Amino acid sequence: MPPVFATPRLLVRNLNLDDLDAFHEMQGNLNVMKYTTGRSMTFDENKSGLQKVIAHYSQPGNDFWVWAVVTQAGQFVGTCALIQNDKGEREIGYRFLERYWGHGYGKEITIGLIEYGLNHLDIEELVAYVDKKNIPSVKILDATFRLEKEYYNEEEKCVDRFYKISK
Repeated sequence: MPPVFATPRLLVRNLNLDDLDAFHEMQGNLNVMKYTTGRSMTFDENKSGLQKVIAHYSQPGNDFWVWAVVTQAGQFVGTCALIQNDKGEREIGYRFLERYWGHGYGKEITIGLIEYGLNHLDIEELVAYVDKKNIPSVKILDATFRLEKEYYNEEEKCVDRFYKISK
């Protein structure tokens, strides 16, 4: 199966069950999950979650895309996402195995998601949300999106930054 899209160093492809061990390594790491779920996920939770993500691929009208991010050589380094959130916005996201932090993959994949969403999928506007304390992601989004506002997120008890980019 061809990649969904590529960046200079990375390929984005559909997840599959062969990704489970690396997916679990990522999602089972509290440092990776700190600003999302706030806890590491169990193997069974990750297996179930991966199966659900894979099942979305074949659903008619799917608006929940989570893909594997791999190196050109095929090494799993993380995931990225383009979903329609509960506000009807088209939101991007990414997550990487901790051992691949600091390689510039976050910014590279964000630029790839923007290009793919706006130009290939013809989406008019993309958004991103980040906890203000997540400094690496704040830096990535400051460099690639337009900051709209900073606000207290009552549900998650944190200060979030909300970003947009339009065609």
